[in-house]
Amino acid sequence: MRDHNTFYITTPIYYVNDVPHIGHAYTTVAADVLARYWRLRGRDVMFLTGLDEHGQKVQQAAAKAGIDPQTHCDKLAPQFQDLWKRLNISNDAFIRTTDAPHKKVVQRYLQELYDKQLIYKDSYTGWYCTYDERFWTEKDVVGGICPDCKRPIEQLSEHNYFFKMGQYQEQLIDHIKQHPHFIRPESRRNEVLGFLTTQKLGDLSISRPKSRLSWGIELPFDHDYVTYVWFDALVNYISALEYKLSAPSVDRYWPASVHLVGKDILTTHAVYWSTMLMALNLPLPETIFAHGWWTVDGEKMSKSRGNVVDPNKMVETYGIDAFRYFLLREVPFGQDGDFSQTAMVTTINSDLANGIGNLLSRTLTMIERFADGKIPASGPPALPELEEKIAKAAAQLPATLERGFSALTFRDNLQTIGELASLCDEYIDKAAPWKLAKNPDEAPKLKTVLNTAARALRLLAVSLYPFMPQTTEQLTRQLGYHFDFSKAIPASAYQWDSPVTDLAIAKGAPLFPRIEIAADTKSATAKDATKAQKDSSKKGAQPVSDTPVPPQPVPAAATTPPAATPATPTAPAAAPAPAAPPQISIDDFMKIQLKTAKVISAERVPKSEKLLKLQVWLGTEQRQIVAGIGKKYEPDALVGKMIVIVANLKPAKLMGIESQGMVLAAGDSEVRGLATILEEVEPGTKVK
Repeated sequence: MRDHNTFYITTPIYYVNDVPHIGHAYTTVAADVLARYWRLRGRDVMFLTGLDEHGQKVQQAAAKAGIDPQTHCDKLAPQFQDLWKRLNISNDAFIRTTDAPHKKVVQRYLQELYDKQLIYKDSYTGWYCTYDERFWTEKDVVGGICPDCKRPIEQLSEHNYFFKMGQYQEQLIDHIKQHPHFIRPESRRNEVLGFLTTQKLGDLSISRPKSRLSWGIELPFDHDYVTYVWFDALVNYISALEYKLSAPSVDRYWPASVHLVGKDILTTHAVYWSTMLMALNLPLPETIFAHGWWTVDGEKMSKSRGNVVDPNKMVETYGIDAFRYFLLREVPFGQDGDFSQTAMVTTINSDLANGIGNLLSRTLTMIERFADGKIPASGPPALPELEEKIAKAAAQLPATLERGFSALTFRDNLQTIGELASLCDEYIDKAAPWKLAKNPDEAPKLKTVLNTAARALRLLAVSLYPFMPQTTEQLTRQLGYHFDFSKAIPASAYQWDSPVTDLAIAKGAPLFPRIEIAADTKSATAKDATKAQKDSSKKGAQPVSDTPVPPQPVPAAATTPPAATPATPTAPAAAPAPAAPPQISIDDFMKIQLKTAKVISAERVPKSEKLLKLQVWLGTEQRQIVAGIGKKYEPDALVGKMIVIVANLKPAKLMGIESQGMVLAAGDSEVRGLATILEEVEPGTKVK
């Protein structure tokens, strides 16, 4: 059993049937953020990622390219490794399932299960999906289509070896119930429990005949078969600990602290992997966290649509840290998200250029002009109430971040960090140090303002480091600090009262120059965007003047279609009707993701006559939405209705309850009717 001070984080090992895309980057950046944070806090971190190089998909991709499978893997592996270097990924080990030591561990575990009579040979006839590399039962298949990937499947009849997975069903149910954080988020935990408690868990086919699939690890007890790719792949989480470090470290790091996976492979981890570990008498991982998928401009990402997001191009266009920041800022981790370059530009400009970047530039410029380039000691209060508010927020920030990183609420952490930056900007605007500098009697207060801003920036840098390591290292150097972020940093770095006096600043180029780019970024090329960023950087930071630096404008958010009125109380109050409503382009409208959703349950929000809390099903996920429709509808009357929601609205809290979307309804001051669908359609269908 591993030491409590260790932290073992893993990503899935990625298939090498194609080049890396945004989904790979998303999971790996999230894992890197966790690894960097816990290293800073003094934990002994092991961070593993790698590649799944066996299986039918790889064999077919190699055949299509006219090369052998190993050559194919050797060709693609560097593309993943190079991308991780480019994204500043700090993994401690990189595993490939074609590694000889990994193969030996897989064969050892197969032999152990076989010797325990937990693996047997039997004939099987069923539907087989090549893409998912799994069999389906007759009741799962409709019209010869895979229920998971929706691709055509074929019926196969063959002899195979089976793992007695079914006998561990009740044990697994008990484990999930006794360990509420084993599967996260909670919606995914409920999905797995629902599956296990309503269906009989069959045995798992763990082999493929060489006559059909030769590219895999040979069974140690039958040379005519190779092992099922998932049995091979899942073992990597332990096999890497046996040979990838300087000494075998299974006892040191296992069980894993967190397995990060996409929601599409949750079952393989939560059920297949868990039962395998039970059979091997090994402890289960502490947490399996399943995050959502990315769509692109409201559409499913696919090569046929030509909308696959290349992380390399995003880094070239917007920078490493801006891309990392956006991935974890845009949507709550665990939910599906929609990627657009418009949204990325907006986030970079609002949060980074106008936020952190502008705060740093203003502060350093004022320290240069008013304090000879050294952070002055604090004097008497300049604005006591605001200073107290900043001090309180700063003092609470470390504990808040630790809770957030433990819960993997990356977006909440970034929002909290941003709120402190905004508070400091407000403080500078109201304190007006450029005015204080004109009056020698106000010099002590001026020092307080400069010192307060510098201390806040130090804390912001330390807090942002896991997300944006390269940029925050530059930030701390400009402040005059020289932290070694590769190891635990002093506790004083997180403490608001730690002195910063007399540190000599080293002002450099703006960290996040605004990106001046056309609103229709879908048509903008990487070259255009890069040029825009370079042109912007030439302008430099705004100088400190006799008036506060005004907030920078950001692109307006997309508006709701005029045919429907949002039925939530967060909608802004209607302005006086203009002579003619403003027109929007089709591109503006397409920013809004309208989807059908089936109401699963509804209940009133206590102490509110208008608000209802709805649980809705979108076909692939469950959402909670708070809607201001309680005067018009009784909760029971809504259950089973097919409604229309805005699916890509950023979550908001209403009366302390998170709302993950917006219900559409007709009406002005009062709701007159819900936007519903007359025909029978599947939940999650796009509305256009």
